[in-house]
Amino acid sequence: MEPEVTFNRTSIVTAIHPCYEIDNFNFILTKTPSIICVLLYFFLMLLSVITICGNFLVIISVFYFQQLHTPTNYLILSLAVVFPFSMAFSLSSCLYDEGLFCKIRGSFDITLSTTSILHLCCISIDRYYAVCQPLTYRTKINHCVVVIMIVGCWGVSLLIGISVIIAGLNNEKCEERCLIDVLIANTIGPILSFYLPVIIMLCIYLKIFLAAQKQARSIQNTTCQSKKSGATVSKNERKATKTLAIVLGVFLLCWTPFFLCITVLPFSNDSVPVPVIETLNWLALSNSMLNPFIYAFFYSWFRSAFRMIISGKIFNGDYTNSKLS
Repeated sequence: MEPEVTFNRTSIVTAIHPCYEIDNFNFILTKTPSIICVLLYFFLMLLSVITICGNFLVIISVFYFQQLHTPTNYLILSLAVVFPFSMAFSLSSCLYDEGLFCKIRGSFDITLSTTSILHLCCISIDRYYAVCQPLTYRTKINHCVVVIMIVGCWGVSLLIGISVIIAGLNNEKCEERCLIDVLIANTIGPILSFYLPVIIMLCIYLKIFLAAQKQARSIQNTTCQSKKSGATVSKNERKATKTLAIVLGVFLLCWTPFFLCITVLPFSNDSVPVPVIETLNWLALSNSMLNPFIYAFFYSWFRSAFRMIISGKIFNGDYTNSKLS
C-alpha cells in the first residue's frame, strides 16, 4: 500500500507544480524533471537573459552617448539597474519553504519593486517640471537633484525591504500571528511601496495632461515664429512625457495584480492556487524586460544607440559625441 500512497501524493504535487515531488512529507525539486518542468525553467531563464541584456543596453547607451546625459535619462539609467536578479529562480522554489533565504529573497523582490515605482515617481516629477514649468526646469531638476532622487529611491526601498524581513522573523516567534507584523508585511508595506506612490503619480500625470492640453490650444492660437520654436521644444517634452506615461501604465498592468493578491491573501480563508501566484509573480518581474522595448519603440535616439551597440560600431570609433537621430 505504501508505494500507492506515495504515488498519489506525488501525483497531487505534480498537479500543483511540474517540478516538485514529496520526500518525507517535504516538498522538494524533483530529480527527474518532466518535459513541462524543463520547458518552464527554459522559458524563465530566457526571460531573465532578455531582461538583463535589454537593461544593459539602456545602461550602456546612457553612459556612453553624450546626447543621452540628461536628468531624465539618468533616472531611466538607475531604473534599468533595478532588473530583478532573482528572475533566474522560480518563485515556486520558495512556495513550500519559509526559511531565511526565502524571506531575504522575498524582501529583495519587494525592495526592487519599490525602487522601480519610486523611480517612476521621480520621473513623473521630472516630467511635471519639464511640461508645466519649462522655464524653471533646468534650475529645479539638475544633476544634483537627480542624484538626491536616486539615492532616496534606493534608501527608502532598502528600509521597506528590511522592515518586511524583520516583520516576518518576528511573526515566527509569536505563538499566534502577530497582528502588527502581519499589518507591516501585508498592508502597510504595500501601501507605502505601491499604492501611495501610484496615487501620487496618477495625480501628477493628470496635471501634466491638463497642462499639455492647455499648451496645445495656446500653440494653435498663435502664428508667431518665436512661439513656433517654443512649440517644437514643448512637443518634444510632451512626446517624452507620453512615452514615460506608457512606461508607468505597463508597470501598473504588471504589478497591480501581484500587490492586490498579497494584500488580500492574509485576510482570505481561501488559498490562491500555486499557478496563479507564480503567474502573477512572473508577470510582475517581466516588467523589467518590457521597458527597453518601450524606449526603443518610442525614442529614435535610443533606437540609434541600441543599433550602434549591437552592431559593434561603438568599438570602431568615437561615437560618444555623435548625433543620435
